Amino acid sequence: MQTVVLTTSPGEAKRIETTYRVVRRSLDARQRNIKVNLTILADDAGHYIPIDAPLPKYEEPHFQHVESDAPVAYIIGAGPAGLFAALTLLEHGIKPIIFERGKTVSERKKDIALLNRNIAFNPESNYCFGEGGAGTFSDGKLFSRSKKRGNMQRVMELFHFFGAPDNVLYEAHAHIGSDKLPRIIQNMRECILAHGGEIHFQTLITSLSSIDSRLSTPTPPVILAIGHSAHDTYRMLAREGIAMQTKGFALGVRVEHPQSLINRLFYHNAPAQVIALLGNASYSLVTQVNSRGVYSFCMCPGGHIVPAGSAANGCVVNGMSASHRNSPFANSGMVVQINPDDIAGTAPLRGLDYQETYEALAYTAVGNTRANGAYSAPAQRLQDFVNARFSQNLPPSSYLPGLISSRLDEWLPEPIGSSLRQGLRIFDRKYPGFLTNEAVVVGVESRSSSPVRILRDNSTLTSISHPWLYPCGEGAGYAGGITSSALDGINAAHKIATRYGILL
Repeated sequence: MQTVVLTTSPGEAKRIETTYRVVRRSLDARQRNIKVNLTILADDAGHYIPIDAPLPKYEEPHFQHVESDAPVAYIIGAGPAGLFAALTLLEHGIKPIIFERGKTVSERKKDIALLNRNIAFNPESNYCFGEGGAGTFSDGKLFSRSKKRGNMQRVMELFHFFGAPDNVLYEAHAHIGSDKLPRIIQNMRECILAHGGEIHFQTLITSLSSIDSRLSTPTPPVILAIGHSAHDTYRMLAREGIAMQTKGFALGVRVEHPQSLINRLFYHNAPAQVIALLGNASYSLVTQVNSRGVYSFCMCPGGHIVPAGSAANGCVVNGMSASHRNSPFANSGMVVQINPDDIAGTAPLRGLDYQETYEALAYTAVGNTRANGAYSAPAQRLQDFVNARFSQNLPPSSYLPGLISSRLDEWLPEPIGSSLRQGLRIFDRKYPGFLTNEAVVVGVESRSSSPVRILRDNSTLTSISHPWLYPCGEGAGYAGGITSSALDGINAAHKIATRYGILL
């Protein structure tokens, strides 16, 4: 077989007289002539195989059944880092024991439904906490810019093995959807349990010594995969002397447009039949304002804005899309780079305090209180935000708890507000019509990444202060999404297998 690259315009039904199979697909909509780029495997046999031919077989995982005398590793957190670490440990014959503060995905759904209807907020079961981590109910994108940390394709293969659609194996920006991902996560859980692993839900670790008395010895190892929103766990780790430092992060708003407007701007007024073929348009925008990055984050075509806080007195928003991406709205985080030097003080957790300050302000700015249990979000029409005007009314929105007009331009911190306004003007110059009062900004988008890095040795992946601890994933500051977190969990599990003398 030889690898060839075929570029064809959407809608072309071109018959290729060869045996081929798609191994990579990406969309290039930068120019008016939109292209679908396909990397295919082809031979010279002269036989035609349709584009949806069976995908190449990959090596399926071999999970061992771990008996009671098997070596053990503890995992704190059942997000992608924790789950993929557990699966990899099973491949090595090591028993994973997972502690997850939240509930199973099916129970999470019930709590999230109550939150969306302003009925109740469960601080341990929400969009942040629970089986599968924050990504389970906030879009399920399988995309990473990480190219040097290991076998990213293996992450995609494992997702596919547990039920993800075929396109995760070849789409450049694969997407499962928040309606489909929970079942895949459940399949992973059932596999872990069937092979002798343990998962303890609704179990919050309040001190490392509470896991097992054997932690006073060099074994068993502990994988720390807490996610980027476990602020109380970070503070527990600080009390126990785990080495950490402040790292850069981002803060801003979520911007929501009508999807039809985004399709028009980013598909260059393409006809409806082309849009139907390509699916709803997405975008990725980035610029520099006063040497500070301003960029879109987690763009959700055909999606919804969701309440994604982890505290009862904070308002945080994020975005999600179901698998069909057929909502009439398009939303994206629009955030500004924050450097550690921007935050007063020297404490390693000062970034957490910074996040919480503006999350609490967003919560109270529109009259939310613990007494009324509301999670309305502050919002402003996009042009009004840029031009510093109060919005007398707001456009329709996908945010179910409801929007209330607020002068975000007044209370967002500097340099966040001014950088965002300038960045949005720059984006409008590139895509005229992006800056419109048909769009709305919703606050605040503050959990795009962790403001903390748990320091670890690059060669062993262990904490520099506690050599039996393996910090990994987004919560440790070494990943930035589902796939990179999963890969970091896999790498930590490999290191543990080496520690036990299983993988040399």
